[in-house]
Amino acid sequence: QVQLVESGGGLVQAGGSLRLSCAASGSIFNLNAMGWYRQAPGKQRELVAGITSGGSTNYAESVKGRFTISRDNAKITVYLQMNSLKPEDTAVYYCNIRGATMWGPYDYWGQGTQVTVSS
Repeated sequence: QVQLVESGGGLVQAGGSLRLSCAASGSIFNLNAMGWYRQAPGKQRELVAGITSGGSTNYAESVKGRFTISRDNAKITVYLQMNSLKPEDTAVYYCNIRGATMWGPYDYWGQGTQVTVSS
């Protein structure tokens, strides 16, 4: 069974920083992409940042230049460094991992961590 444990969320003032972590454990094989999504009240879940096993990254336009995603393959952990936070960054942030085995693709989600940015 695969488990994703997120940490690092909280309350911060606008302009501040937070670092999210997501550690995966369990039977994980052929892991490819790891990423962070967020969902604000009344809005759809959206991709914030993703990183492949090769280290290629992609970001939502709204966070480019402010957020940095990284991963530690040995620890099966993905990080999201968030700088210059804005009130519109307030949301529940979810970790996601994806890969494929001989039995087919897999896609796992964390439980979510709240990030609140006050103005």
